[in-house]
Amino acid sequence: MTGDSADVFRVYAICYGHRDGRRGQHFHGYDERWDEPHPTAYYVWLAISDRHTVVIDTGISPDRAERLPGLDYLASPVATLERMGFAAGSVDHVVLTHLHYDHTGTADAFERARYVVQRTELDYWTGPWAKRIGRERWLVGDRDLTRLLAAHDEGRVSLVDGDADVVPGLSVHLVGGHTAGTQVVRVRTARGHLVLASDASHFYENVEEDRPFAILHSMTGMYGAFDRIKELADGPGLIVPGHDPEVRRRFPRLPGPLGDRVSVLHEPVRPAGEEPA
Repeated sequence: MTGDSADVFRVYAICYGHRDGRRGQHFHGYDERWDEPHPTAYYVWLAISDRHTVVIDTGISPDRAERLPGLDYLASPVATLERMGFAAGSVDHVVLTHLHYDHTGTADAFERARYVVQRTELDYWTGPWAKRIGRERWLVGDRDLTRLLAAHDEGRVSLVDGDADVVPGLSVHLVGGHTAGTQVVRVRTARGHLVLASDASHFYENVEEDRPFAILHSMTGMYGAFDRIKELADGPGLIVPGHDPEVRRRFPRLPGPLGDRVSVLHEPVRPAGEEPA
């Protein structure tokens, strides 16, 4: 790739939890295979260049994890980052792809970071409609939202309108669909531009087979998000969904004791179904 090598990122998916589920819970509309097991994985992402350390989403807080039935909570994302050698204080930007509780729960730990959020996302959750739409409101943590607003008052929140460069080599792109202001993250790696789809595509099946997830804000927005993800990535092997256990099978594992939860996304993708050595 052309450009400054200092702006090429190493990218990691950190799996911090698992939950069993059924297909009928995870796809919009009727599915004849609705009762088949369909597990969910929970991730945050770490992107590192020579100049910047960026965390994308911050997972579920430990106290909320204790109250969630069926969640196998492996560790706080902050604790895993520290074991990888990245203390919360070393992170300069935190991108919040959207404001659901499983993406904002430890954001307050990154006290020196600048948060990057789409303006439409924050406006929606602080506006009149979210309070009235019960099927969406339960997905946002009031404490997380309060702390984000406090950080905004301190001047540590960048509100983005659409597409924007966060730091050289890493950009955000408004897609909506899952929430009013869902954004995806495009990262420059040695393999090409990687797209962290987050919940714009929970599973590979969403984007690969044009099948929206069950929880959505806008149906047309979901389909548009699939198109945008494909446009931004330098190939299908550089798309990373937000909750798919398949990520752990398609990408190499981090060598060492954290390999059971950390995947290396800037290295070649394995063929679908091929198990790691």
